[in-house]
Amino acid sequence: MNLFRRAAVGAATLAIGGLLATATPSAAAPSPTLAAPDIPLANVKAHLSQLQSIASANGGNRAHGRAGYKASIDYVKGKLDAAGFTTRIQQFTSSGATGYNLIADWPGGDADQVLMAGAHLDSVASGAGINDNGSGSAGVLETALAVSRAQLQPTKHLRFAWWGAEELGMVGSRYYVNNLPAADRSKVSGYLNFDMIGSPNPGYFVYDDDPTIEKTFKDYYTGIGVPTEIETEGDGRSDHAPFKNVGIPVGGLFTGAERAKSSAQAQKWGGTAGQAFDRCYHSSCDTTSNINDTALDRNSDAIAHAVWTLGAGTTVPPGDVYENTTDVAIPDNGAAVTSTVNVAGRTGNAPATLKVDVDVRHTWRGDVVLDLVAPDGTAYRLKNSSSNDSADNVIATYTVNASSEPANGAWKLRAQDVASQDTGYINSWKLTF
Repeated sequence: MNLFRRAAVGAATLAIGGLLATATPSAAAPSPTLAAPDIPLANVKAHLSQLQSIASANGGNRAHGRAGYKASIDYVKGKLDAAGFTTRIQQFTSSGATGYNLIADWPGGDADQVLMAGAHLDSVASGAGINDNGSGSAGVLETALAVSRAQLQPTKHLRFAWWGAEELGMVGSRYYVNNLPAADRSKVSGYLNFDMIGSPNPGYFVYDDDPTIEKTFKDYYTGIGVPTEIETEGDGRSDHAPFKNVGIPVGGLFTGAERAKSSAQAQKWGGTAGQAFDRCYHSSCDTTSNINDTALDRNSDAIAHAVWTLGAGTTVPPGDVYENTTDVAIPDNGAAVTSTVNVAGRTGNAPATLKVDVDVRHTWRGDVVLDLVAPDGTAYRLKNSSSNDSADNVIATYTVNASSEPANGAWKLRAQDVASQDTGYINSWKLTF
């Protein structure tokens, strides 16, 4: 994140019965949240280690015009090329040096609806820039690689970007936007920005720009029981600003920079009150030791959630809902249990946007694994376990492409607790066709 507008910003119970209950349609319509993969924290950190090694081998930084920045671009591009993305390097000049943006397009999707996600890849000259902004760059990269692993086929066209010379005043992203023809600008349905997502004394801040994008991130965090606040410290200081200035909807996440965490924020999120969210902001100590793993993990998962959700396009009109409200106990560190809804009287296959609302009450949601099981036994993973997810309860909505499955039959929500010392139950769940 750059220092521009710093002054302005600073001033400014458990019964098993009823597993085979037949659900009845209702008129309720859930908000759409697509099931996205759990982004492996180890993979994101591996990218940060590579960026650290690049900086260490090139004078301790990855700044604009320096060899470390070009090596960073080459590293990210190599990963994307191998994963099947169409990549291109965009060159520009700033402060007498050549700068580079990296643009990566995932094949397919509606070319008239482009969803972009990006992060700046450059550091300041005084350090390796691992939180600012290796963290956002690595989170976006691993999400892009997850798109490839899933062979995702979203409604919208997905485009990922890594910007140069952000620390000099969003130079790379401004160059990209300014050189994007007006007709192409109108096709960008949203730009998601990720600048500093692993601060060592983290907060959980959500941009309050586009309401739909903002709600997408807030819904994710509500689902994992983590409160958020509106992002104000970095407003206008990162690469979303050039997009916002030409009317493109923007949003993003941030974990804090040089501002101090308040007592109320420390009570809400943990960490140290009175200390900066990132004491190593723009300093030589911004290395791989300057990262909070929990924040990095949560935010990387949130990036994937937003790409999967917003990439699906417009919300589908409400459909028929089939629900089971009978409690089903989930054994502690035991066998999987199921709750069933029987769907009948429909024609054809299930939709490509089958909504699955789950309400699982649990004392440690990180131990819970959830699958939707189709009538023929095909399982669709909704939620993986995560040792970093210490919140309680899973109250969330997922979307599954079940278009290959006949609509009628016994659909099951399968839940399993994969570790000991916690209790929980399926409170209710429903399908929306």
